[in-house]
Amino acid sequence: MKIESALRTFCLASAAALFAQSATGETVLKLGTVGQLGMPIGDAIAEALIPTLEEVSGGQMTIEPHYRGSLCGEQTCGEQANQGLLALWTSSTANFGSFGTSLAIFDLPYIFKSIEDADRISAEWLAQKQCEIAAEEAGHVCLTVYSSGGFRQLGNALRPVHVPADMEGIKWRVTKSPIEYTLIKNWGAVPVPYDWTQLYQGLQTGVVSGQYVATPWQHIAKLHEVAKYYTQIGGSWSGNQLSIDKRQYDALSDQERDWLHQAAAAFGQRVQELDREWVAAGETAIKAEITEWYMPTDEELALWRAGAIDAWINAKGTFDPETAIRVLEEQGMTDFIDQLKAAGAL
Repeated sequence: MKIESALRTFCLASAAALFAQSATGETVLKLGTVGQLGMPIGDAIAEALIPTLEEVSGGQMTIEPHYRGSLCGEQTCGEQANQGLLALWTSSTANFGSFGTSLAIFDLPYIFKSIEDADRISAEWLAQKQCEIAAEEAGHVCLTVYSSGGFRQLGNALRPVHVPADMEGIKWRVTKSPIEYTLIKNWGAVPVPYDWTQLYQGLQTGVVSGQYVATPWQHIAKLHEVAKYYTQIGGSWSGNQLSIDKRQYDALSDQERDWLHQAAAAFGQRVQELDREWVAAGETAIKAEITEWYMPTDEELALWRAGAIDAWINAKGTFDPETAIRVLEEQGMTDFIDQLKAAGAL
């Protein structure tokens, strides 16, 4: 008990240290992120989050950014925020899952039809709704949810893939995500867990022959040099979030919270703009160098979505069915709703 008490005292003292400059009229929030300058998250922090907060607060509130994972990785940044070692942090919505399921709905395959739908629905109401849940469930106040790379797309080194049956027997690289594993397996390929840093070589040597990665990341890693067949199926959206530790948020004044929310809104809008440009640039560059970029018909997309139903079933209990139905209805995806209900996923 003495150890636990000492730890709590240390954490609270650390949190207080982050606001030590308040006595001089300035509150400094330390931010940890794996984002970097020259990419959407890092640039939006530098171009929108930091200057907006300084402007609306008249310099009374500032952000001290630490980019490129220099302080922590995504999950450990959240842990450090809880310990009072930093205040703000960013991560994928998937890695936010270490603190609760409030943002799990963003990771459901085919919850969004397009980048435009994802940005619109997230900005209009979904992010606020889920972030309110996160504040109570996760010990973090989620300030905004945004994209980092748009949707994952299929790329492979063997042959054209137009429908799931075309993936039959292909060794497909997957991450540790249960959702991704289920998708690749249901689409007929052989899921092979494989490290991202070795993926180019793996595709080159045939250890794996396909990958399901967001377009700009495929371009940065030059995967299109060895994977010449692409299929734009969408499905898994690359959601990210910006949060602040709840205890530190509660310690702010009402005015300071308002300033922070204004800055977060500016950041969300700017990162959305930069991300769309990043996705479009990556897609254009890849298309110029590959053999095929295939756009499935509506009928073919229905086959891809059908392969995602098991992932929704496995995720039951991590999302509110009525919220999911509202998201799908706003995009006119009534057929998919019917499929999910018939399967017992909703």
